[in-house]
Amino acid sequence: MVRVALDAMGGDLGVAEVVAGAAKLSREERPVRILLVGDEAAINTSLAEHRYDPRWIQIVPAKGIVAMDAKPRAALDGMPNCSINVAARLVRDGEADALVSAGHTGATILAASDCFERLPGIRRTALAAVYPTEQRHGPRGDPFALMLDVGATLNATAEDLVGFAVMGAAYAQIISDNDAPQLALLSNGSEPSKGTPAIVEAHKILSKMDALSFAGNVEGLDIPRGTVDVIVCEGFLGNVVLKMLEGVSEVVTDIARDAAARKFLWKMGLTMLSQGIRQLRSMTDWKQYGGAPVLGFDRVVIKAHGRSNARAIRNAVKVAAKAVDRDLAGQIRELRG
Repeated sequence: MVRVALDAMGGDLGVAEVVAGAAKLSREERPVRILLVGDEAAINTSLAEHRYDPRWIQIVPAKGIVAMDAKPRAALDGMPNCSINVAARLVRDGEADALVSAGHTGATILAASDCFERLPGIRRTALAAVYPTEQRHGPRGDPFALMLDVGATLNATAEDLVGFAVMGAAYAQIISDNDAPQLALLSNGSEPSKGTPAIVEAHKILSKMDALSFAGNVEGLDIPRGTVDVIVCEGFLGNVVLKMLEGVSEVVTDIARDAAARKFLWKMGLTMLSQGIRQLRSMTDWKQYGGAPVLGFDRVVIKAHGRSNARAIRNAVKVAAKAVDRDLAGQIRELRG
């Protein structure tokens, strides 16, 4: 049985949504043992509002929460027994198999760095995220592809980009059941000579790696089209792209709401477009895939969205359990050689 240390205090919506997600998962046919880490009284109060199976939920007390606007290193050092620190130590000490948090991204990555080791051959960790695409991916026809890094590493060397490619391919194989995911470097042109020196050098290295299905470079227009399964880039660029994609659904919703309040012809047009808008909202709904993996550690770390509701928390824990079950770290080691 996979055990997941879940930071109950992280996230914009507070402990109630985290506990609700854990409670729902505990009642499913194939539950996961969840260690809810945080304020014991607050967790118990929230649990009392839900039906749950106590066999699969354990409360681990912790004191303190890293606020979203806090400086992560100062916060972790000043609160050694805060929820994310305690959760990471549970995984380090073998009491849990994976870490999940919807809290402060920087604090989550730092807590993991303090407790876990890097995988052999991986110099920098990467925060990966799925994004909606026009094309379907893998045997299940997923409407999502994977991008990394989206924020953990601002400046990446060629060696870092190659490491990201290996980790992204391994994650896509395990989570999307895609035996041979196609991956590409994000650049300003498809030619091998395009891009920064790091991208050009990474292209040369990846082209010689037979274990990977490397498709070369892709441009920004290829991102929504979904021409590949995994896109590799440095964290600064990846974070900008990800935030833009996340904003698409919200913008479309706002436009539709504004149109509905206007003239009859606007309403007619909105009615004609309604099915497409619903499809777009479904594709960009990050709640259905839970969270983003922090890749490169010897333990599974899933960073859930800060606005995660109960559904998103449940799915993030399930993704973490699947990554443990299918030995994500071992798969990265194998591809890395």
